[in-house]
Amino acid sequence: MKPDSKDLTALAPFPVVLPSWQHAPATVRAFTTTRHGGVSLGPYGDATGSAGLNLGDHVNDNLAAVKQNRDKLNRQLPSDVIFLSQVHGNIILNAADLVVGNTNIGDAVLSTQAGQVCAVLTADCLPVLFTDVAGTVVAAAHAGWRGLAGGVLQNTVSAMRNKGVQEIIAWLGPAIGPQEFEVGRDVLDAFAAQVPGMQTYFKAKASQDGSEKYLADLYGLARKLLNDIGVSQVAGGERCTVTEVGQFYSYRRDGVSGRMASLIWIAPD
Repeated sequence: MKPDSKDLTALAPFPVVLPSWQHAPATVRAFTTTRHGGVSLGPYGDATGSAGLNLGDHVNDNLAAVKQNRDKLNRQLPSDVIFLSQVHGNIILNAADLVVGNTNIGDAVLSTQAGQVCAVLTADCLPVLFTDVAGTVVAAAHAGWRGLAGGVLQNTVSAMRNKGVQEIIAWLGPAIGPQEFEVGRDVLDAFAAQVPGMQTYFKAKASQDGSEKYLADLYGLARKLLNDIGVSQVAGGERCTVTEVGQFYSYRRDGVSGRMASLIWIAPD
């Protein structure tokens, strides 16, 4: 059996961000990695020029380095992660159905089995981790603006409820903050049909070319969407991947960037 501990900060040989949620079941483990603690170099390293923990194998990093980073992560987990092929959509997969070497296209994954890890990769998009209050179902969702507008969070919650759970809690992991996420009118329009009062989450911003620009609040949009479907316990949303250069990878900030993982599982007995 691989190691398992409630104190993940003491367990992991690399820095992690723990969910700030309250009332989480004692059997559930969750964290988000940072850019520290791996072997990747260059733009995939940390902010000081040292090696970094890039976990994305699709960002032109050295694949041998990515494998070493993933192996280091897997040694701290009850099961090896099978990462999704994320497409900014709303497909939810069951972790039990994922197959090593297959494409596994989806943007969220859930599990009811102890020791089975759910994970998503991000570098500005919003990772959302879920558990029911009894700790019988967990899930991880990748929610950039396209996924949010397309219903990835609603689909994840629906899939969890189809497993027989009712009260669900969520944590909004590190993502681009509301003062950094500049978008065009197309993003605002994408939310107009499904988020009443969505203007609250878009602040007009002056642009040099005169085009419509806004600062979008991914965290606010996610909370609103979750609250509207009965998920009232929503924690997190305090971090910013763009401004916290020393902690997080950011595609918006750097262009070429690694990826963090947000992971959740039910601890094995």
